[in-house]
Parts: sequence; structure tokens; C-alpha cells
Amino acid sequence: MSKKIKIEVWSDVMCPFCYIGKRRLEQALEKFPKKEEVEIEWKSFQLDPNTKSAPGKDAYTYLAERYGRDIEWSKAMHENVTKMAAEVGLEYRFDKAQIANSFDAHRLEHLAKKLGLGNKVVELIFAAYFTEGKDIADINTLIEIGKTVGIDQQEIEKVFKGSDFGNAVRQDIAEAQQLGITGVPFFVFNRKYGISGAQPVEEFSRTLEQVMSEAEVKG
Repeated sequence: MSKKIKIEVWSDVMCPFCYIGKRRLEQALEKFPKKEEVEIEWKSFQLDPNTKSAPGKDAYTYLAERYGRDIEWSKAMHENVTKMAAEVGLEYRFDKAQIANSFDAHRLEHLAKKLGLGNKVVELIFAAYFTEGKDIADINTLIEIGKTVGIDQQEIEKVFKGSDFGNAVRQDIAEAQQLGITGVPFFVFNRKYGISGAQPVEEFSRTLEQVMSEAEVKG
């Protein structure tokens, strides 16, 4: 039997607001009486597909260089986001974060989604980047994440030895463009309602109630 609510989430692991948005959606679901009727599907998005992995370069320096600003400006921007993250129980360590291209991490997410483990892998990739200071473009890091949720190491290695799921990542990004999605996180409920950004928990709760009431009338 299919779920009554499907939430598609376009997200990039390099986006700090995506992890915050994930937590706020989860907090809304915790209070939602029919959460068993909700299916979540993670979709790939890259805020900057041209990002070059730069192990050893901290996030403060990267942002300052990208926007032509000084380090103090960058640290202030990151401090504001860190406070937002703390409000939903997340610890952001931008002093440890390693700048990386997220394409291969998205490929791992697609493998995990195929195996019904998408949400678990997305969570671990976010934690690896924002809290643990791991290089999420490093294949060994991604293999360990996959193994942690029970994916066979050889199956993961097979993905990274070839081009598996590369087209799936690109298709998600193309679909976002078709839907007019220009920033993430972006949450699409039953292909009818959209929530852009890491909105308050109450916004997610209102949308869940609205979509469920409409689904029950139709059903």
C-alpha cells in the first residue's frame, strides 16, 4: 500500500541550511500523528558543481575567497548559521569542515536510496561534513559511511570504480531546474506544495496537515 504523503527533498550536503531543514522536518514529523503515512525521498542538487575539493582549506577561508570578503566577515556568517544549527540540536564545526565536491556523495546517496537506506546515508554524510570534519569527496570516507548502514563494501566500490548513478544525480538536478528550484533545501509535498528553505517547524506541520487532509478526501 502506497503512502499518502510523499516528500521529495532537493538537497546538497554542502548546504548548511539543508541539514537544518532536515531536522526541522523531522521535528514536525515527530508530532505528526500519521507519520507512518509519510515517505521521504532525497534528491540531488549541487549549489556549485564546479567546487574543487580542497582538503586543508577551512570553510572560513573558502567563503571569504569566494565572495571577495575578509575572514572576519566569513566567520560572522558562519557563526550565525552555527547558532541556527544548535537550535535544532546540531553541532556545526566549520573550523574542521573540509571543502569538497559533493557529486560522489550524491552517487552514494542514490545507491543507498535503491537499497532503502537513503535517509540514513544522507544523515551520515551531513554529520561527516558539518560535525566530524571528514572529506566527503574522499572515496574511503564514503565507503565507511556506506558500510556503517550495512551496504556491502564491494557494492560501494563498484559504484566508484565506474560511473554508476552519475546520470541519476544529473537527472535530479535537471528535474529541479524544470520545477523552477534554484536553491535548497526545497521540499515538495505530493507534487503539489513546496517549501523553500529551512522554514520553522510550524510551517512543515501546517503543510503536512493540509496535504494529509486532501489525500484522505481523495482516498
